[in-house]
Amino acid sequence: MTVKPLGNRLLIKPITEERKTEGGIVLPDSAKEKPQKAEVKEVGKLDEDYDLKVGDKVIFSKYAGTEIKIDDEDYIIIDVEDVLAKVED
Repeated sequence: MTVKPLGNRLLIKPITEERKTEGGIVLPDSAKEKPQKAEVKEVGKLDEDYDLKVGDKVIFSKYAGTEIKIDDEDYIIIDVEDVLAKVED
């Protein structure tokens, strides 16, 4: 299934990082905070002010967007205004 965001919206895939305690115990998903870092998967029709494209990594507002599942993968559709920063490696 293909999802193309409308207007000033992005389809992003959250980047989850495995977290361990100091003792080496891997924390379950329920004990972790929601990730705020994601990779842009699809881009709607953005204003010229935004320099975002597919493959960019971004940091977004904690409770932004609508969570959806596509082919058993978690994605979020967010307004571009909810993007706080672009991550450059």
